[in-house]
Amino acid sequence: MDYNNPNFVLMVEDLTVSFDGFKAVNGLSFYVEPNECRVMIGPNGAGKTTVLDLICGRTKATSGSVSFKGKELLTMREDQIVLAGVGRKFQTPSVYEDLSVFENLELSFPRGHGVFGSLFFRRDAEVKERIAEIAETIFLADLLDEKAAFLSHGQKQWLEIGMLLIQDPELLMLDEPVAGMSVAERKKTAELLNRIIDHRSVIVIEHDMGFVEDIATRVTVLHQGKTLSEGSMERVKNDPKVIEVYLGH
Repeated sequence: MDYNNPNFVLMVEDLTVSFDGFKAVNGLSFYVEPNECRVMIGPNGAGKTTVLDLICGRTKATSGSVSFKGKELLTMREDQIVLAGVGRKFQTPSVYEDLSVFENLELSFPRGHGVFGSLFFRRDAEVKERIAEIAETIFLADLLDEKAAFLSHGQKQWLEIGMLLIQDPELLMLDEPVAGMSVAERKKTAELLNRIIDHRSVIVIEHDMGFVEDIATRVTVLHQGKTLSEGSMERVKNDPKVIEVYLGH
């Protein structure tokens, strides 16, 4: 990888965060290219979720830089980072269970946000077309009228991904998206992620190595808040340092 590439979507450089003297992330640097699916793996406590928290503004860094398309994110609020084009999905699906799939997607459509957006929001052809397109992408086209409460766990995960996709982020971050899914749902989720990187970059935290092999452009292995290894899945899984860390846990 050319680390001088000016076209990186995300540049994380020397990122550090300390909690009471403990460095949860310690001088971490990595670079994400357009249309890349970067997967972060590592033992529990390696700092993976904290990295996503730092990128999206949920946690404030102690030092370092996070540049998204030339904008320094560490000086921005969470809502400003979302508006800049960064979407974040947490481990547990967070959908409006009393609303239909259609209504969940409609509520997430950019013009429907906020008090004034909701008051003057009109369900026009553009909105319906975009919702239909997203529903097809997330395998819920036949369930638009179904209440979210009646969806399976995997379908709720897809719906939440759709609620982010409808906002058209250029960087999408997912924390363990296939946790609790059936084998069939995991395979469909891999298909979904491979489809959506045509239009954006994605960062995924995951423990399921089979799933990682299905989706990863590049893999970053974290250990004690630092990069232990980076490259293709084939390269990192054969790295003696990675083998030692995983066998030691």
